[in-house]
Amino acid sequence: MRRATGLAAAAVAALAWGEWLNWRWSRVLVGDRAGTSTAVVVLGFRNPRPTANLINRWRVRAGLRSVTVTDADADADADAGETRVIFSGGENGAGGTEAQLMADYARSVLAFDGTVLLEDRSTTTWENITNVIPLIEDVDRIKIVSQPAHALKARAYLRRQRPDLATKLVRAEDYRVGEWLLVKPLLALYGLWTLRVLESDERTVSS
Repeated sequence: MRRATGLAAAAVAALAWGEWLNWRWSRVLVGDRAGTSTAVVVLGFRNPRPTANLINRWRVRAGLRSVTVTDADADADADAGETRVIFSGGENGAGGTEAQLMADYARSVLAFDGTVLLEDRSTTTWENITNVIPLIEDVDRIKIVSQPAHALKARAYLRRQRPDLATKLVRAEDYRVGEWLLVKPLLALYGLWTLRVLESDERTVSS
């Protein structure tokens, strides 16, 4: 009985730890900048098949829910501003690109009819950021969408490459309480490993 109770407590602690770390990462290197134009950058994941895989489908959904009501209202008035969704990812090994697969899923399955741009040359996170810069330079706000640790890494890379654009970063809707709950401890462990390349000032939660 004690062993079962101990295992249950450990499981709950692991889930809470994973939840907290992912929540924390979603709030690092972002601000509350206002504006009428927004770029939502959705980063692709390895996808060696002709249709979007589970991870890329989730990232597309998170990207589209990051197009807020305010952004959508702005889109309705060309003078008020615009929101563009940028899918970023290069060749997928199946004759297409991650960017195109995600865009196809957004259009054909989720019926998204907003502005979509493709960045289809990147093979690394650093390249994702380098190659989307020309597509985001003219907007007021930038949202980067992926799993929280990966999105943080991308925000840090934007800060390194273009500090002026990094001041435009705001939170995306790629973290929700309870979403991916059972795998969040694994995502947290992987995130700690992949974020080891960041400097201490790139890990600070934004005020």
